[in-house]
Amino acid sequence: MTAAAAASSAYVISPLRAVEKLRHLMLWLTGFSGAFVFTEPSPYEIFASAAIFVFFASGLALRRGHIPLLALLVVYCFGLTIAVIPVVSENKTALWVAVSWFLAATALFFACVIAEDTGRRLDFLLRGYMTAAMIASLIAILAYFRALPGADAFLLYGRAKATFNDPNVLGPFLVLPALLAIRRALSFRLKDLVIGGAQVSLIAVAVLLSFSRGAWGHFAGSAAIFVGLLFVVSNDPRERARIVAATLAGLIALGLLLVALLSMQGVGTLFSERASFDQSYDMGQLGRFGRHALGFLLALDTPWGLGPFQFAKIFPEDPHNVYLNAFMTGGWTSGLTYILFVAMTVWAGLKGALRATPWRPVLLAVWATFVAVAAEGAIIDTDHWRHFWLLAGLLWGGAIAASRYRVEIPRKSVEKKPRAATEPSLQRKERITIVRALSERGAARLAH
Repeated sequence: MTAAAAASSAYVISPLRAVEKLRHLMLWLTGFSGAFVFTEPSPYEIFASAAIFVFFASGLALRRGHIPLLALLVVYCFGLTIAVIPVVSENKTALWVAVSWFLAATALFFACVIAEDTGRRLDFLLRGYMTAAMIASLIAILAYFRALPGADAFLLYGRAKATFNDPNVLGPFLVLPALLAIRRALSFRLKDLVIGGAQVSLIAVAVLLSFSRGAWGHFAGSAAIFVGLLFVVSNDPRERARIVAATLAGLIALGLLLVALLSMQGVGTLFSERASFDQSYDMGQLGRFGRHALGFLLALDTPWGLGPFQFAKIFPEDPHNVYLNAFMTGGWTSGLTYILFVAMTVWAGLKGALRATPWRPVLLAVWATFVAVAAEGAIIDTDHWRHFWLLAGLLWGGAIAASRYRVEIPRKSVEKKPRAATEPSLQRKERITIVRALSERGAARLAH
């Protein structure tokens, strides 16, 4: 290549690198900001909106595989919009629907983002997420033990909530980082074993101190599913043996940590109280589960829904069931579409996660987290949990990327004879080589 052509190529590639660096920075900031939701709008809304703008301004593809997701999200939000019309003058009802549209848009956005340059983008997004989880966990622990100035600001009724408004959201938010830390520990390199083990321990303590029964079950269920999937997809008997051995050792270590924490009077007392399944707000005709039964009967008579916040005017509290809430706030249209959306996300996500790709362990962790949070939705309203829509978007984007990855493998294995090329085509090949190298480097880091 001539010196002039090389200079021209460098001029073209340099802006491409700058754009990619900006994109990666926005992904990191979006993942990081997800833990800080003590104000409205939260930092997450700001950075997610900025990331959407940056990606759309610099080019973001909507592939055929995204169309079902787009259709489901539009129909779901359309039902909410129709149902809010009779109560739109009431305080915050219109805002609630607007937030629903925004969160649905973030799911589609992440699905589009992760479908391209998957390894690198997952790496930056989840690194930011992990950093935020470590900070939130540390704040939760220090605040609970009164080792942090202004500790009461990070507690609610004696339960750790850290930088969230609700302890019931803190715990589920920490589950995905915990699974990623487990994966790191299972790499069996000493450094990763120590760091991953420390991260899991820190998160486990924070989840315990949130005293959220749903979060406890979510953490345990997701971890069991994830480790089980890692065992199933492994073809190496020695690796399977190491997974079993490491899992047993980890359970023993976490068990000892749990015993030590419960031996503390305040922790043990609140744990016993929260672990009970006969809470007054759960039992009775108008308790949590009684409201669910009556609510679904009411849904049969309200095909257009009641609109946001109307359920609590009929019953003592909100539905505390995201599927019932979809029927109540958006009628049959939103209710049925939401159920279909969750089911299709679980199915598409599993298909994508099981395919052999460099980022399969990460998608398995995301899928295990999503399945558990979808189940947790039967006892709590998760439709405005920001990380729920993030997980859904990652699964759809990962599934699309996995299907394309399988198609591209045979093409790479076919050797072609070199042919003469013009200078512009050489420049294009160099740009493609750089992008592929960056993607493979990010995928390699994720695989470890």
